[in-house]
Amino acid sequence: MTKITRALISVSDKTGLVELARYLTRNGVEIISTGGTQKLLSENEIPVTPIEAYTGFPEMMDGRVKTLHPKVHGGILNLRDHEKHQDDKNNFGIQDIDLVVVNLYPFVQTIAKPDVGFSEAIENIDIGGPTMVRAAAKNWEYVGVVVDPGDYDKIEFSLENHDFELPRALRFELAAKAFTHTAAYDGAISNYLTSIKTPSEQPERNIFSGSLNLQLKRIFELRYGENPHLKAAYYSEGWHDEPCVGNARQIQGKHLSYNNILDLDGALETVKEFSEACCAIIKHSNPCGVATTTLDIADAFQKALACDPTSAFGGIIAFNREVSAAAAEKIAEAFYECVIAPDFVPQAIEILQAKKNLRLLKTLPIRRFEVTGWDMKKVVGGMLVQERDVQLVSSAEAKVVTKRKPSAEELQALDFSWRVAKHVKSKAIV
Repeated sequence: MTKITRALISVSDKTGLVELARYLTRNGVEIISTGGTQKLLSENEIPVTPIEAYTGFPEMMDGRVKTLHPKVHGGILNLRDHEKHQDDKNNFGIQDIDLVVVNLYPFVQTIAKPDVGFSEAIENIDIGGPTMVRAAAKNWEYVGVVVDPGDYDKIEFSLENHDFELPRALRFELAAKAFTHTAAYDGAISNYLTSIKTPSEQPERNIFSGSLNLQLKRIFELRYGENPHLKAAYYSEGWHDEPCVGNARQIQGKHLSYNNILDLDGALETVKEFSEACCAIIKHSNPCGVATTTLDIADAFQKALACDPTSAFGGIIAFNREVSAAAAEKIAEAFYECVIAPDFVPQAIEILQAKKNLRLLKTLPIRRFEVTGWDMKKVVGGMLVQERDVQLVSSAEAKVVTKRKPSAEELQALDFSWRVAKHVKSKAIV
């Protein structure tokens, strides 16, 4: 392991930066830094060497060129046990850089702004940052690289417990995370640039980019795939404000299977259609019962169950309201695979704990939210991509073409059926 004696810090997201830098300097680490990062550290009376003082070259071209220098990359990339590398390092006055703490210009946040100009987007494409990150990650056997402020505590803990060295396993983990970080960054740039029809300050953009780069993170391996002989894993797109299976928290039960997640998603998306208290029971990707109520959520469950109690056995249940004790008592009367809801009253959890294999998942509160992302279906050799179907058809706006106009009750039933039919995957009568 390499003892950390010199760190290069240059970050856009300055969360936790001052605390990390203070910890490093207290332990004798020299800090080299750039621009706004250096300014913040100096304002907090943390000793810091400006990048230009280390390289002997000033920042130039409005900061476009500041870390692209042999003394920076030689300090990061040299192999500590390679004689020629050490000769070159000594001949050119290069010093070892043992820790690189860098995160990148906020490109994704910039292009998310409604009226962002093309020139602003281009200026938020980081060049020096990814180069340093990739260099440090490549030389992970000797250099630690940190791209996520959420890892600062882990770094401090590890240094504290390993004589101010980073263990090899941790360096490798950080390097893999760093390359994942730069891959996602470059993917976002590619998606943006290939969506532009003609470059101009306010460019017209195609809804579908010419190249679709996805960044998915494995959350956990599943018990099995669609059938028991298949291996499977669940990958997440990242954090969503929208309540979904991806950000639900499992609070009880055995591991989820591939089919569990498909049905949980279908059930939850169905109940999200309704502002009224709603229950949906899904079996093999299709709703076998859906009901709304103005009473306790247990009433919605009983009505949904009554639609097809035979198919409901072993199914997936979703609610758009907190699960009450009364609903839990009804659920406990038969076998079900999973229940997903925004919350469960303590007594409901206590009742359902008797069903040890029953999986309980708690989502974010179900409310109106900004819909993001695409609906994607994998086919052999490619991917089908379309907008998500979030349109809520109102029966009040329907054009009546029959001689007899529907009653208010019939319109209400039609409105209900349209919302449910959206989530039916095969032939069905709603």
